[in-house]
Amino acid sequence: MRQLDLLVVVVYLVAIAVIGLRLAGRQKTAKDYFVGEGHMPWWTVSFSVVATETSVLTVISLPGGAYGGQGFGNVELALGYVIGRVVVATALIPLYKRGRFVSAYQYLGGRFGLRLQGLASLAFVFTRLLAEGVRLFASAIPIKLLLDEFGVHAGYRAIIVVLTMITVVYTYLGGIKAVIWTDAIQMGLYLGGALLAIGVLSGHVGGEGFQRAAQAGRFGLFDTDFGLAHILTSPFALPTAIVGGAIFAMASHGSDQLIVQRVLATRTLRDAQKAMIASGVFVTLQFAAFSLVGALLWSYNQGRSFTELGLTSSDDLYPNFILHGLPVVISGLLVAGILGAAMGSLSSALNSMSNSTVADIIHNLFRSAPSEEFLLALARLMTLVWAVLMALFACAFSTSTGNVYLTGLTIAGYTYGALLGAFLLGRTVRRANETDAVIAFLATVGVMTYIVRGVRIDVGVAGNTVPTAIAAQWLVPIGVVITLVVGGAASLCHRAPESAQAPADGAGSGPDRAPTAVAPE
Repeated sequence: MRQLDLLVVVVYLVAIAVIGLRLAGRQKTAKDYFVGEGHMPWWTVSFSVVATETSVLTVISLPGGAYGGQGFGNVELALGYVIGRVVVATALIPLYKRGRFVSAYQYLGGRFGLRLQGLASLAFVFTRLLAEGVRLFASAIPIKLLLDEFGVHAGYRAIIVVLTMITVVYTYLGGIKAVIWTDAIQMGLYLGGALLAIGVLSGHVGGEGFQRAAQAGRFGLFDTDFGLAHILTSPFALPTAIVGGAIFAMASHGSDQLIVQRVLATRTLRDAQKAMIASGVFVTLQFAAFSLVGALLWSYNQGRSFTELGLTSSDDLYPNFILHGLPVVISGLLVAGILGAAMGSLSSALNSMSNSTVADIIHNLFRSAPSEEFLLALARLMTLVWAVLMALFACAFSTSTGNVYLTGLTIAGYTYGALLGAFLLGRTVRRANETDAVIAFLATVGVMTYIVRGVRIDVGVAGNTVPTAIAAQWLVPIGVVITLVVGGAASLCHRAPESAQAPADGAGSGPDRAPTAVAPE
């Protein structure tokens, strides 16, 4: 019977590559490869945004977290993310769409100059390589466990290589169109799997099961502990989730090319704004669905601990139910959905890193505009380069004895504040020039590296004092404040440029003005 499940997984992997290529069509220009010539439907872009930010670990860890006592805390986080996306949709997306950009960092090039544009792009691709490499390896962990159940005993490196090879086929040939369409399909599969699991579990536990879970706090939404140490260190504290989460979303969805690129593929400004805001709604519903799975599993297992269930961690909970609590073929489809979550985040990262490398770094090295054929070939080459580097990086982690996943979770804290701060500096401090912005950017990355790695707050846990890192949501506002303070102070050390009144919209002037597209149209 397990062979049928395995057949379903194999068919899915082949089908998703074929479907992605057929829906993408043939790319003729670099702009088509990167933003689909701005012709993608807003709803597919919105699904792609959700799939891009959803990894395998999101799919399997949310049910485990709700089971273990977090309740619906992740839904609380999503509410802050929705607020941040509304701000991005109204304040930043109009800049990108009016400029007809293919990269978010072209705004920085137009406002400050090509050096800051290149610096921002380097920060993006470097941190994305780290984050996605860790995510790719971490995704291989549950996939290996699932394959072992099917009698397929593959090592982490083999899983990483196979996933990368399949994903790079449609990403290399189909560009952003293939990425967006396959993301939409993959999101439908893993979210549909969660709804199916909810239906099956509801049939098992009935109304009394819901009541028992509610009485045990498995439906708890808001964390109203307002102690200062708790607010600074817990991602689920109400101010952290709403205020910190909103600012974090402004950075992750307004200044990270991984997300911005998807939104730039829409037809109109209004479509881009709808895609951004709707993605927040879909993420909230997704978090609620997976949290409900965890709450119902708590009733289904009668509240037994993970150890009593024979599981090594909370992340084993949902995969264990998929394999042993669902019918054959259905379980295969849900395993395919977990694979889809891994492939969706990987394909998005590869295309966005290729985009930023070509549009923000390599393109600016040419004195005259290169041909579209050359840029398209270069874009595909960089997709392959980043795929190889990411696979090598992920394989290197598979031999590490350190807790690389926890390291990966904090990577965004190094640069998100500097990236969002650079955008806000350009919008709010008219007299700031490129030197001011570069100094502020580098200073922020340096200070945030110290904060992420070295600053701990003593938190009382069970009568003991435990040094705890600052919650990830607060790292972005701290970085933004540093960028604005340093950049603003540096701007006071020189005379205001004559054009200080002009460039707030990113349409800078002079020889260092950034191009508004990969190549002039």
